[in-house]
Amino acid sequence: MSENNIPASKRMEIIRTKGRPTVKDYIPMIFDDFFELHGDRLYGDDGAIMGGVAYFKGVPVTVIAQVKGRTLEENQQCNFGMPHPEGYRKALRLAHQAEKFHRPVICFVDTAGAFCGVEAEKRGQGEAIARSIMEFMELKTPVISIILGEGGSGGALAMCVCDELAMLENAVYSVISPRGFASILWKNAEREKEAADIMKITAEDLVHLKVCDSIIKESDGGAHTDPEQTAENISEYISQALKRNLQKGLDEMLNGRYNKFRTIGEFSVYEEDSESE
Repeated sequence: MSENNIPASKRMEIIRTKGRPTVKDYIPMIFDDFFELHGDRLYGDDGAIMGGVAYFKGVPVTVIAQVKGRTLEENQQCNFGMPHPEGYRKALRLAHQAEKFHRPVICFVDTAGAFCGVEAEKRGQGEAIARSIMEFMELKTPVISIILGEGGSGGALAMCVCDELAMLENAVYSVISPRGFASILWKNAEREKEAADIMKITAEDLVHLKVCDSIIKESDGGAHTDPEQTAENISEYISQALKRNLQKGLDEMLNGRYNKFRTIGEFSVYEEDSESE
């Protein structure tokens, strides 16, 4: 599928295709001996985020992933891919474990956003996301993040503080969902597609804006047409990204990660003419 001239609204349709691969399809195709770990050691386990240790081409890594389901039952188990605070705390626990044992962290992002229910707020949803952002910024091991489909709001950003960020060809990444954007701007959620096409949320847009570092090509027609080919492309990207980041010194890595996020966005400073003061 060509990367060009496909509007964001069309890409949204592709990533919401019922048969689109989820992280549970990709993990066995990319990693060996994946062993899942559970719980945040504070409250409980969250089915919307899975994580564990595995081998990637012989290199021990920690894998942290947001989970979506295909059937109603699967989606109920993973809360439709919307994590609770304990999910982010589990992710952070596994990230610190990876830091202790010098394992690179590979994050897979696919969420419309963090769960915004009352119980999640009571358990500190905002704090969990903020702490994840803060502590991933200082994590003393390489972090590679890949957006598989939807990357929505702080729920995605919590796992996108990294040394390199890649997006699948049809993935989107935004501060708010197009539906939420339309609801706020026009008071009409039905204008979701229109919103998507003006928000600059595609992989191409975000590479141009220097938010995303790389685009991973999907199989022709979308990842669902040939999951193995897409998995092979993801694997090749991870291989190259690890080579680039494992050879960096600790100070170089941490400074690069910090500066990556400090330099996102463009702005200008208006200075009043001295004569008008």
